[in-house]
This record gives sequence, C-alpha cells and structure tokens, in this order.
Amino acid sequence: MKKIMLIEDDADLYALLKYNLEKEGFQMVGAQTGKGAIDLCRRERPDLILLDIMLPDSDGLDICKGIRARPELAHIPVIFLTARASEADRIVGLELGANDYIVKPFFIRELIARIKIQFRPQSAPQRTLKSGVLELDRSSCRVFRDSLEIALTATEFRLLEFLMARPGVVFSREQLLDAVWGHDRAVTDRTVDVYVLRLRQKIELDSNGPGYIRSVRGFGYSFNEMSLAQETSERLTSA
Repeated sequence: MKKIMLIEDDADLYALLKYNLEKEGFQMVGAQTGKGAIDLCRRERPDLILLDIMLPDSDGLDICKGIRARPELAHIPVIFLTARASEADRIVGLELGANDYIVKPFFIRELIARIKIQFRPQSAPQRTLKSGVLELDRSSCRVFRDSLEIALTATEFRLLEFLMARPGVVFSREQLLDAVWGHDRAVTDRTVDVYVLRLRQKIELDSNGPGYIRSVRGFGYSFNEMSLAQETSERLTSA
C-alpha cells in the first residue's frame, strides 16, 4: 500500500482528499500546517507528497526545497496543490523540483490519475501508441487510422502524442500550451481549441460528435480511451 503525505491547511479539502484517497487504497498521513512538515516526512517516509503552497505558517515552496535538499527525501515525488495559477508560479514550482503542479479547484479523479502516473514503473517510451483503430508512430512521426495515414502538422502530432500517452487524464488549456508549445511562446488558450478542432476534423469519424478527444466543460481536454474501445467493439460487432 502506497503512503501519501498530505500537507493542506483547508480542513474541508483535507478531509475530502483523505476520504477519497483512502477509498482508492492509499494510506494517508499528513498535517494541516506546514510547521514541522519536513520532520514529519523524515519520520513517515511517504511514497508521495501532496503539498499546498500557501500555508498559514509556512511557504510550500520552501518546504519543497527542503525536501529536495535532504538525500533521504529527495527521491519522493512532490505534487503541488495550489490556488496560484499563473505561468510564473507553475514554472517556479516545477523548477524547485515538484513532479507536478495542480491548480485549485481540480477534479478528484484527475488528481488520483496524476498520483498513479507517479507510481508507474519507469521504462523506455513506447515506440507506437495505439487506441482502437488509431495508431501513432513516434519514431517516424506518422499517424494512421485503419492503416491509412493521416497528414498532421508537427504541432498537431505533438498535441495528439501528448494526449494519447496519457489516456483519461484531463489537461487544462494552459497545461497543454506548456507541454506542446513550451513556456517560451506567443500563443493564447484559444490556440489549443483551434488545434483540437483541426485534429478532430482529421482523426474523428464525426468531428461534431468526437470520440477520441473529449472536452471537459470549463477545464480542458482528455484522450477518451473508453470511447475508442467502444468504437472498436461496435466495428467488430457490425462486421
């Protein structure tokens, strides 16, 4: 059983996360104050740390720096949970050593998915990503549907690759901009919507009722693996 350390001062959010993560099978420990957080980590030796930044008595960024400075703790994944949503805040958090950065409010299922990603065995990236009849070849930068090649631009390919490699995880437009376009960019959130529309027109059977790239109202997009499995099943049944 994986042990998760939660440092969060909001009592309601602390209770909500503790309930849901224990329900998911994790062992939960933690505190609602930042004071003594590093000593608590040294005693408990968690497998992952969920860390708020704006604590009443401490700065989560300083706690993260302290964790990374101690050899016995430095290897532990740290995920920031914070209301600080600017690009500069994200960059600072990741550069200080956080493994992920999640902005409040967030979906509990998304958090659980991101936690599980940290526990996946580290291995070489798959050369080919497949879902249903859609296939993406990383080495040749080519995409096929039903063995027929689909012509994509370099940016469209990177966006599809990022989403396909993380099925079911919901990403905000800001997160997709950081991952696909990079921090040094001169584009807006609207750019993501435009590229998703172009991708849907190329890879979906029906771009008006997409099954591959799912929209999450008010948040962003995810790669809908469940829909692809259903589509494949329907094809086999009708064959």
